[in-house]
Amino acid sequence: MMKERNAKYRIGQVVRHRLYPFRGVVFDVDPEFSNTDEWWESIPEQIRPTKDQPFYHLLAENAETEYVAYVSEQNLEPDTSGEPVRHPQVEEMLAADGDGGWRVRSERLQ
Repeated sequence: MMKERNAKYRIGQVVRHRLYPFRGVVFDVDPEFSNTDEWWESIPEQIRPTKDQPFYHLLAENAETEYVAYVSEQNLEPDTSGEPVRHPQVEEMLAADGDGGWRVRSERLQ
């Protein structure tokens, strides 16, 4: 019997990493780990997350650059800074929701 998992964060939500200094906007969610074993094994064992939890695709940014990140739910928390998101792809993929977050652009739903 499969255990049902609900994602804690939604597409468009701004989150930050619990251990590393970056934040990002969720643009996709995997119900459980769906990357390569090589990627998973590259994470130091003492902080390697379990595979049986949601993993989030983020349009991420840190003080120096913007990039795409893949992060386990256990390593995320809501970003409450209110700082604007500067990742250049955010406005291509998402539309501002008026509450400091984002939502999927309607034309991407078709």
